[in-house]
Amino acid sequence: MKIFKQILFWSLLGFALIQFIPTDKVNKPVDHKLNFVDAKHSPEKIKELIKGACYDCHSNETVYPKYAYIAPVSLSVKSHVNEGREHLNFSVWETYNKDLKESMLSKSIQTIQGKTMPMPGYIVYHKEANLSDAERALLVKYFEEMLKSKTY
Repeated sequence: MKIFKQILFWSLLGFALIQFIPTDKVNKPVDHKLNFVDAKHSPEKIKELIKGACYDCHSNETVYPKYAYIAPVSLSVKSHVNEGREHLNFSVWETYNKDLKESMLSKSIQTIQGKTMPMPGYIVYHKEANLSDAERALLVKYFEEMLKSKTY
């Protein structure tokens, strides 16, 4: 019983201490001339889908839920957001070169069709990101049309 109490004490102390590890949750300002949905004048339904399913991790418009302020979850969420922005940041779309845009659109099509994005763990807490097959098809068609017409 004594060992259990020590384990519990040290675990609670560790949990309390990691709350002081700072995680930057301040989004950079969004220039709408560079932002994908604004610069491409995306249709409202496309805009709604992309913002609901992609923008929390792939833009500077991340809305952090309450649970993202409690460590160690906060550290994990921030890591996922940073990684997502490294792969694709819709907020700075117009700063990417032609080849990068083409590659990002192609990869987006693959991940949407393969249902690897949005991540399953994200969908659990964000129902708006749980895209139906029809919504996935709509996004894929939109991205394919951009690739075909080279309007990226």
